[in-house]
Amino acid sequence: METMPEDWNRAVVIVAHPDDIEYGCAAAVARWTAQGKDVRYVLATSGEAGIAGLPPAESGPLREDEERRSAAVVGVDVVEFLGLPDGRLEGGVELRRTLAAAIRRHQPELVVTMNFGGTWGPGYPNSADHRALGQGVLDAAQDASNEWIFPELAEAPWGGVRWVAVNTLTPSHAVDVSETVERAVQSLAEHARYLEALSDEPVEKQTREQVEMVTGPKSGFGAERAVGFELFYVA
Repeated sequence: METMPEDWNRAVVIVAHPDDIEYGCAAAVARWTAQGKDVRYVLATSGEAGIAGLPPAESGPLREDEERRSAAVVGVDVVEFLGLPDGRLEGGVELRRTLAAAIRRHQPELVVTMNFGGTWGPGYPNSADHRALGQGVLDAAQDASNEWIFPELAEAPWGGVRWVAVNTLTPSHAVDVSETVERAVQSLAEHARYLEALSDEPVEKQTREQVEMVTGPKSGFGAERAVGFELFYVA
């Protein structure tokens, strides 16, 4: 397994919901911001349909606030919410346009997103939002540079994206996060209200178990703790 390239200055992490980043790649984000890199978050939805018993009008602002606090823990100051409907993301041209506009606004060299395969492993289906969003990100990273695709956008084309990194179950590259696991645990813990609705287990126990599971050693990569990505090169 190869080491993720780090010869870049700005990355944008694009996901569907608040907490998606914290379950996967926040430890890598903490490493990168500690190096002085500019990392930004773009979230397609506010996660307003994510807490049972709490109406979307209340849940959305609460989850946005949790995400901003979570981002701050790992050194991220810019968090943008696109306002798309939680649980109802649709793949296609409209989503690509919205994501291409975000990439043009933030002008990253690296775009990061999460697993958009059909499952999380045997017997565990991935959500429709994740599937639609991830494919849209991969497409939009290429759309962003083409002046003839979405010429109606106010944002000028951006051809600086070099890679899309997908935090996936089948990584080709990895990031050594041995020194940033604790910050990742703290970052996920900021989603306390959401985590309390998911399980009766204490939030601290949930967060540590999740982060330690995701950042376990990666085959062929010599680090005590690592986050894995499948790396795509953008032409």
